[in-house]
Amino acid sequence: MSYHSDALTLTDLAAEIDLLDPDLPVAVALADLDQFGPLNEAHGTKTGDAVLARFESVLAVGLAPAARVAHVRGDEFAAMLPDTACEEALLALERVRAEVAGSEPAPGVPDRITASIGIAGRPAHGATADELIAAADAALVRAKRAGGNRVCLHVEERMVLKSSYYPRPALHRLAKLARHDGRPEASLLREALEEYLARHQP
Repeated sequence: MSYHSDALTLTDLAAEIDLLDPDLPVAVALADLDQFGPLNEAHGTKTGDAVLARFESVLAVGLAPAARVAHVRGDEFAAMLPDTACEEALLALERVRAEVAGSEPAPGVPDRITASIGIAGRPAHGATADELIAAADAALVRAKRAGGNRVCLHVEERMVLKSSYYPRPALHRLAKLARHDGRPEASLLREALEEYLARHQP
């Protein structure tokens, strides 16, 4: 592979993250292509480079104007979305994932390719660039292990699956409401928790 990106390096991106106002939220994402290796071998490096260039473009265009995109290595990219909550980043990157999955990876290439994306955010998952990148990488690994073609938020290892403590009918209602409102389930749960705590101040 001979791909040369005009995007930032990951080191540059990390430096920019650490220069942001520490009191403001920031979301960090790591993304890569699920079937890039076989496609690159089947069609050659020139086509592979075109696929990577398009993936980088979809990321840059699909995110907010203030977002910054970095080329990590190979088919892996990182993005930083300043003053953006994880839930907002999730919606934007889900649109990126759908765009990648629903279109040609490069002009004239009939194969379909998908992307896996992991997201972490400040303050929930860390304060420094290194902490956020590590958390986003863990979320990316989880997305890949779950079969790819998905966007995952970072979760702490000590957290248990929601299916362990919510009854199944409630989970179905939550999923239906999230689809209806076009919002992540986690956002609805957090909102409900905040409303409950506000009503029951000690």
